[in-house]
Amino acid sequence: MTAAGTRPITYKSAREISKMREAGLIVWLAHQRVATMIGPGVSTAEINRQIQLTFQEHLATPLFLNYPPDSPQPFPAETCISLNEQVVHGIPNNRRLKSGDIVKVDTGCSIAGWCGDAAVTHAIGSIPANVQNLLEVTRSALNVAISALQECTQWSEVSQRIEACVRPHRFGIVESLVGHGIGRKLHEAPDVPNYYDPEWKNDFLIRPGLVLAIEPMINLGTKEVHESRDGWTIVSRDRSYSAHFEHTVAITEDGPQRLTCEPTESEWNSRSWPDWLPPRERWFRW
Repeated sequence: MTAAGTRPITYKSAREISKMREAGLIVWLAHQRVATMIGPGVSTAEINRQIQLTFQEHLATPLFLNYPPDSPQPFPAETCISLNEQVVHGIPNNRRLKSGDIVKVDTGCSIAGWCGDAAVTHAIGSIPANVQNLLEVTRSALNVAISALQECTQWSEVSQRIEACVRPHRFGIVESLVGHGIGRKLHEAPDVPNYYDPEWKNDFLIRPGLVLAIEPMINLGTKEVHESRDGWTIVSRDRSYSAHFEHTVAITEDGPQRLTCEPTESEWNSRSWPDWLPPRERWFRW
């Protein structure tokens, strides 16, 4: 999900970041579970059910279900599942995937009050070369942003690197939806745009303790989007395909740390893992 408020930035201690890592590992597990079963004939409701089961098995609280709690129309599922021209916030239903689709799976949970959030775009069967390129460029934009956190001092420098990665392909970087800070709440300050605007007044420093949900949303065509009649699903205005990748990332004294990625060797050795988790060589990495 997207859109943070304008509250002051809350920086996290090393201990708090370690707690967020627990939530991040459960989110990673949920995405691995999806990767083992996704394909032609699977419904988006079935995908959501697998994520629901993962959260239940690990006593995690889903962040998206009934969000926001004070809304007359809160989100009705644990996962945003968006197909093809749907950018984000798609509602799971009985629609079945077919070869040629791309599907964005965006979910988050909390453990002991600390949050993790990540999104992946999957190709279903064979997809056109230009759509495959869209996925690769969007994934690269996320990785470029995370790597840039090692060197850049302000987010505006990072967003310029995202643009440099995407613009040569003439794809549309969605500007009306952005990433966000994350911690005790799903959406915290700051807003984290994927584009550069020299007149942007809300730039912020990259410093230890900052934790961000970084999530480039890139369209094959125009950057413009609109909301569907269901009140949630965001669609590209020209109906072109859209891709979305996201990680929760903490800035530490040792540099950026992905909190929603696979376990380290020590994490792997220190706990038991569900029997449905695929072998390491088959993990979905983004």
